[in-house]
Amino acid sequence: MGSRPVPEWLTRWEYAHRGLHCDGVPENSLEAARAAIEAGMGIECDIQRSFDDQPMVFHDWELDRLTTGSGLVEDRTCGDLEQMTFRENGGSIPSLATLLEVVGGRVPLLIEIKSKPDYDVEWSCVSVANVLKNYSHPHAVMSFDPRVATWFRQNSAETVCGLVMREDEMGYTQTPEARRDALAVARPDFLAYHIAALPNPWVSTLRAGGLPILSWTVNSPETRKRALENVDALVVEGAGLA
Repeated sequence: MGSRPVPEWLTRWEYAHRGLHCDGVPENSLEAARAAIEAGMGIECDIQRSFDDQPMVFHDWELDRLTTGSGLVEDRTCGDLEQMTFRENGGSIPSLATLLEVVGGRVPLLIEIKSKPDYDVEWSCVSVANVLKNYSHPHAVMSFDPRVATWFRQNSAETVCGLVMREDEMGYTQTPEARRDALAVARPDFLAYHIAALPNPWVSTLRAGGLPILSWTVNSPETRKRALENVDALVVEGAGLA
């Protein structure tokens, strides 16, 4: 794991998962970001790359669930995506650059860079770093893919970087060996751990050793109570809000 000091803002805030979304306010939308800011919460958001290599604020690889469009996000240009509307309220998919303009340092950002098998995630890192280079306000990047933290440590050393981890069949790290290997490769400044896998002795040991632990997605009173007892900061939505 990383050994450098972690900024105090990282664990001082509670983060709205994909922004403060609800019925009529789509996840990862500018409206969800504005709602989080109004509520005094940090923002967790997802990033993937457009066809013309711009980082876009969107979770799914496909457009179909959330928008009036269809197909893969990576097959569309930034301009195409910014014109595409959400099903819920007619807003459009923002770029990371647009999100930064809206946030303007009022709350911190956790920026999750999406990856998948055989994906050139390092090029996503380049595109995100290019947009962030003049953004001096609190922010961190994170990913399930340990190559993200490695890239930022080597190429943008001032950027706080984290490793996201889960233990179920949807994760990349389903065995203890895989989890330890990912941590050794990433050497992250913090770990964002799936609440369903907490508490566990390994994470507790890492936390006792000084590695900040965040947890997601806290979405019920029960998971909120468990997170407050076991981690340093919460990524929340829905019934997990205070």
